[in-house]
Amino acid sequence: MPSSPPRRRLLQVAGGGLVAAPLAYGGWQWLAPHRGSGDEDPSTGTTTGKPASDSADQAYLHVIAHADDSIYFMNPDLEQSIRSGALSMTVCMTSGESDGRNAPGRAAQFKATPTDRPAFARARINGLRAANALMATGDDNSPWTVEPVELLPGYRAELHYLQAAPHVQLIYMGLCEARYVSVPRPVSMRGLWLGAIKELPTLPGTGSTVGMPRAYTRDQIIDALVAVIARVNPTVIRTLDPTPMHAPRETVAMMSAPTILRGLSYLDHQDHTSSARFMQAAMERYWGAGKRRAASVSNYIGYPTNYTPPSLDAAATRRNSQLLNAYGWADHRDCGDPSGCGDLKVGPNGLKGGGAGWARGTRTRTPGTSRWVAPLKDGRLAAFAVLNGAVRCWVEQAAGKGTWQGPFDAVGSAGGPLDPQVEVVRHADGTLQLFAARTVLPFNGNKHHKELVCVQQSGIGADGVPTFGAWTSLGAPDTALDKTLETGYPATALAPDGTVHVLVRDWAGDIALRSGRGGRGWGPWRLLDHPAGKQPPHPLVVEGIDALVDPSGRLHVAAPIAKTVLHWVSPAPGELPELTPPTGMTPSGSAVSLVADGKGGVCAVYRQAGTAQVALASPDGSAEQWKTERRAPVGGYGRVAVARLSGKGSPLILAARDDQGRVVASSRASAGPDGWETPGLQFVGIPGIAQDAGGRGVIVVLGTDGLLYASRQTKPGARFGNWAVAAHQSQGSRV
Repeated sequence: MPSSPPRRRLLQVAGGGLVAAPLAYGGWQWLAPHRGSGDEDPSTGTTTGKPASDSADQAYLHVIAHADDSIYFMNPDLEQSIRSGALSMTVCMTSGESDGRNAPGRAAQFKATPTDRPAFARARINGLRAANALMATGDDNSPWTVEPVELLPGYRAELHYLQAAPHVQLIYMGLCEARYVSVPRPVSMRGLWLGAIKELPTLPGTGSTVGMPRAYTRDQIIDALVAVIARVNPTVIRTLDPTPMHAPRETVAMMSAPTILRGLSYLDHQDHTSSARFMQAAMERYWGAGKRRAASVSNYIGYPTNYTPPSLDAAATRRNSQLLNAYGWADHRDCGDPSGCGDLKVGPNGLKGGGAGWARGTRTRTPGTSRWVAPLKDGRLAAFAVLNGAVRCWVEQAAGKGTWQGPFDAVGSAGGPLDPQVEVVRHADGTLQLFAARTVLPFNGNKHHKELVCVQQSGIGADGVPTFGAWTSLGAPDTALDKTLETGYPATALAPDGTVHVLVRDWAGDIALRSGRGGRGWGPWRLLDHPAGKQPPHPLVVEGIDALVDPSGRLHVAAPIAKTVLHWVSPAPGELPELTPPTGMTPSGSAVSLVADGKGGVCAVYRQAGTAQVALASPDGSAEQWKTERRAPVGGYGRVAVARLSGKGSPLILAARDDQGRVVASSRASAGPDGWETPGLQFVGIPGIAQDAGGRGVIVVLGTDGLLYASRQTKPGARFGNWAVAAHQSQGSRV
């Protein structure tokens, strides 16, 4: 093995983990925008000064099941993290040994290739190291150092760090994989999670520094992941999808499995799901032990991206292809390891075969909306985000000016980890109501399920921070607990009479609606209709719906499906929305956002599949199909935040993620031929948009350092000013 880099180049953090000290990475370290350092413009509340994304202020933790998962499902976010210069740790939970044959399944040499699971596990490790090295240095053969590390006493894993960029690190736990996508197998993470086995053994790769195999209990795996979180002290955590889409029909193997292993069949790999669920349990245990550094969570959809329209543009797809070629050993380079230098099952191009859609689509399970910031009764804006599994709050110091402060613990525990986004409704009396989805894990006598929850503002504390009562459960459209796990992210809409409508994607891929006057007294769940004719394709609705009540009181709903975007509208106020004729919109590569069109109707904003280009569509007069306007490409992926402000001209504000993960805004006053303003900082989740007490648009984002950043128009209708960071409070404190 190569020798270790000098110890003076590494720092120890709490828990004993290795973190890169600041190094000069030359052209590979991206430049960051600016955040506040004290020179404040009193008219806008913006500041300029030190970089917003200082690598010492952030750390990234990626938890995956197999060596190729982060490349397929978490990029371009993974590469942006690596390029930031901050600690970027990837934990691969299984050895990924599969059938032990390092050859494409349909290739002539497959049958002639001997079965050697430890060697194939090592080849996959080498492939992931090559892809990470390529992202960090441009050289897929850049050397690594490997050392054993104890996550638990007596339980060793492999710690890898890149010598040229030691902030890029990998941990291999080496657990045996399920070896089948969905066939129930007791010796697997799923089998351990469900209690079919008491311990899951490891399978060290050839030449491993770990030595002899060990076996982990369910609690030990959770505790090992807790130890990793403590080592990294992350500000951003990324996992795979803990609640994937089910398969359209049950498999024979699932129906004939032992009772404890039976359940729904899913479109994702069972190891992907299990790795995410173990991490959910670890995060709940870690955060439940006390206050920690603020961390956001993103859950990335896996195999089901093959069933949804592609979300990435051609440039991002080509980059994924390059990285997959490095992982898949397409150049047959000599890395000095006789076990192999990559995963030949991926082949010479990861965009071919069954995984084509995986490399073209990056989607998160919880798409969020821009409605996580709203004015309080006194005109000050308040923003809400999920950090460490719970809602945190930031508030303006003064209405329409000055800095923000937070985060504050304004909202109590929801009784389970919340999905990574929160939705805010502002009632006519100026009070706020929050909506979210929470997962109840199968511990302490609970059954595993998901439900929607809400909580209403109870007042304002003496410190000026809003206070809230107890969370209330809205349940889920499905009554079977295993089906509730596929409940989507809620979209809300407020009617003129004070009725709050909550809409969500259910297990079957339909849209369910529940309504309550004043956000209380909730009626039953009702299903919207879907296209007539034969059974709709599975899944019908892709995650990422939205809702809006127009000036006449009619409720509009939009939802992306495989080939277009569906639209429903109430025939009259208070009535159940009905499906309208086909919109003619092209397939959406993102969630769909609805906004008032300024003429009494609605406009749908989304990214066109395969191009990521932002499109605005609205009904075209008497024509059934909608007219589409396209904005200049900015790259990126995910929902486009949108809001229409009140005042002269009813200006429209857009905010999106660009191809470098930065927030970029568009308004009527935007300069440049493409209509987009200068990009801001890198962020997680979805930008929030609101109008301040002075009539100016305000965009807020959650930075990769766990802090809130805001940009305000210099005056109504003008361009947005510099980005300012909220005056940070110690976690849980109140001013």
